[in-house]
Amino acid sequence: MNFELNAEQREFRHFVHEFVAKEVKPMARHTDESGEFNWTAVHKMGPIGLLGLEVPEEYGGAGVDPISAAIAIEELAWGCGSTALAVSAHNGLALGPVVAYGSEAQKQAWLPKLATGEGKLACLSLTEPGAGSDLQGGVRTTAVKEGDSWIIDGSKMWMTNASISDLMVVLVRSDRAGGSRSLSHILVPTGTAGVTIAPAEKKMGLKGSPTHAVTFDNVRVPLENVLGTEGRGLHQTLATLDSGRVSIGALAVGLAQAAYEAALKYAHERETFGKPIAHHQAVQWMLADAATEIQAARLMVYWAAAKKASGQRYTQEAAMAKLFATEVSERVCRNAIQVHGGYGYSREFEVERMYRDTRLMTIGEGTSEIQRLVIARSILGL
Repeated sequence: MNFELNAEQREFRHFVHEFVAKEVKPMARHTDESGEFNWTAVHKMGPIGLLGLEVPEEYGGAGVDPISAAIAIEELAWGCGSTALAVSAHNGLALGPVVAYGSEAQKQAWLPKLATGEGKLACLSLTEPGAGSDLQGGVRTTAVKEGDSWIIDGSKMWMTNASISDLMVVLVRSDRAGGSRSLSHILVPTGTAGVTIAPAEKKMGLKGSPTHAVTFDNVRVPLENVLGTEGRGLHQTLATLDSGRVSIGALAVGLAQAAYEAALKYAHERETFGKPIAHHQAVQWMLADAATEIQAARLMVYWAAAKKASGQRYTQEAAMAKLFATEVSERVCRNAIQVHGGYGYSREFEVERMYRDTRLMTIGEGTSEIQRLVIARSILGL
């Protein structure tokens, strides 16, 4: 399969890169240190399609192909991991299932506003205090039918974008009998009575991407807010996570690229023993490994995105791309600090932030251990 970008994709990359270099990257340090979401840049993303990457044009989106969507997230992460994560979660985890499973009424009600930036963002609500990777057996948030409404009760954790969203796609247990068909997705407007969003979590990195615990106390929404088919929430979630893993892989590549560029620049500037450290073989090897692994990771992300674009099942490819790209990014960001020496451990240089930001990538949307499990089951036919 040929992964050479076509002219349209190359032009799109250049366009997004220029936007990020002007609107996102200069604010990355402030976003991290203040914990403030970069609304100034995000408000400018709607009109240029970055808030509706794969949303069809008839609903106000850009309607780009999956490789172009990955390119956009990579470029955003090159500028700022926090901003990229919020936009990635909005596009892939929240709008993705609305596009894939929503009724025409649901699409008309939500996509034009969310894809164009007229409203806030959207988020997906999966993880619970007692249920991370074990969604089928661990989800305790319930939705019970009462007249013409769903009544939702429970609590969620690690909800990216909760405080900056207009819409939540919530995974609930809609059938107490259990089993693979006991879960459903329900659309919950963030301002619905009974929804309580806790203060943002204090995290190691990605501080400008707010993450929250959320409780649902007798939350009432119409029956027609079920997204897709009732009882197919687990299937829809797993498909959504496949797409999300491609996006996280792209995000990791962007962070790695930024760290590599910073290390390369510093290697030419810093001198030891009478010459730039770029002339020392130990530094050269770290930079050579970074350049090689980033390119390999990028191609794996494109491979998974191309498989998605073809309409074929891409669970294995998405898991492989996410696993490899996120672990590469962690190595590259770590070695970028090493190239900087003591300065790399200081906030004076951006590689410190990049290392903290990329640490989540091997955890969120399925840990590296879960990715290996997914890959193993696929190749073994289990």
